[in-house]
Amino acid sequence: MINKRYDFAAYFAFTAYASCSLVIPIVLVKMGEDLNFPLDDGGMSSGGILHLARCIAMVFSLLSCGFIAGKFGKRMPMGVSLMLMGASIFGAAFAPAYWILIPLLLAAGFGEGICEGLATPFVQDLHPDNPEKYVNISHSFWSVGIGICVLGAGAMLSAGISWRTILIIAGSAAMAVSLLFICKESPCNRYPESPEKPDAAVIWQKTIDIFKQGRFWLYCAGMFTGAGAEFCLTFWAAAYLQLSFGASAFLAGTGTAAIALGMFCGRNVFGSIANERNLKKILFSAALGTIPLTILLALLKAEYFTSPAIFFAVIMSILFCCGIGIAPYWPTLQVHGVNRMPHHDSTLLYILFSAMGVPGCGFFTWIIGVLGDKYGLQGAFMLIPASLVVYIGILLVDTFLPEKK
Repeated sequence: MINKRYDFAAYFAFTAYASCSLVIPIVLVKMGEDLNFPLDDGGMSSGGILHLARCIAMVFSLLSCGFIAGKFGKRMPMGVSLMLMGASIFGAAFAPAYWILIPLLLAAGFGEGICEGLATPFVQDLHPDNPEKYVNISHSFWSVGIGICVLGAGAMLSAGISWRTILIIAGSAAMAVSLLFICKESPCNRYPESPEKPDAAVIWQKTIDIFKQGRFWLYCAGMFTGAGAEFCLTFWAAAYLQLSFGASAFLAGTGTAAIALGMFCGRNVFGSIANERNLKKILFSAALGTIPLTILLALLKAEYFTSPAIFFAVIMSILFCCGIGIAPYWPTLQVHGVNRMPHHDSTLLYILFSAMGVPGCGFFTWIIGVLGDKYGLQGAFMLIPASLVVYIGILLVDTFLPEKK
């Protein structure tokens, strides 16, 4: 049975979380111009550092999620995390200088880490009989948030609306969504919190037991590389179109929206066919199909086409297909890892897997910025297919790793 309030709360949480995560890269070019780190004049690494700092805070809060869920449950921390995330993005709208953004995004990252760590087990608790389906469906609303954010922000930037106004809107929306979790429950419609409230020593022992498993670290490596490939596309796509091909802010936002639409379609399709037996086939197929597409992105030039309209139609089609390809890297690998380690606490596993995926997002995003300053953003995109080759290698190792009874 679907718990309507909390299913919708989870969907809106992923939407708000994505909007707060992606609003910074969408306005990054204008923000850089106003705060003296222009991306077309050596400022790409500074832009990448913003997300790296955010990811550092996310990792710290993710690692504390097991203790937070054990003491306070999942519902209330989800609401508080969305409130913190939204308030921090709201505050960033008033930053007078680049350095002010760092502590604000650290605070936003702390809230995002709790949301990231608890959102998937939150959904699993709602649907313990079919998590493969509902985890993918709920994660698809991350893509909805991307689409809303990039199209809305791109249109507003093209209309001359300040990036500061856009951050105010994104932050306010996240704070509004938090009320779905924080407001009092009705007696007949309660979130199914776990009846067990283990103390810190028990949680720590469970964590140590997980750390001793070689398969766990293999999945962590997969999360790191797969998340890097996914977020590099979503974070840098708008700047890639603007700086490499002179696209307007709205057209650049449409490119990121094409990725988001592909991810939404991919996660819903993969979620509808996913079961415990075919998760790895889905992951292999998606990674193998995405590698040539991302190579093409790094090599494509406008002069190969007879008109700009045809060129941008091709670019949008490629980005859409890339979105389909990267759709399962995060949620499907998490569920696969939990299924392959059935004797360990599933909530802790989801949290710890996310704790390795988040630094992958930050590391690869920063490295692409560094490479972009040196070789151009288009050439730096070759890092994405390279990371997917490693990802496939990790899946192959998992295939031949013997099962532990």
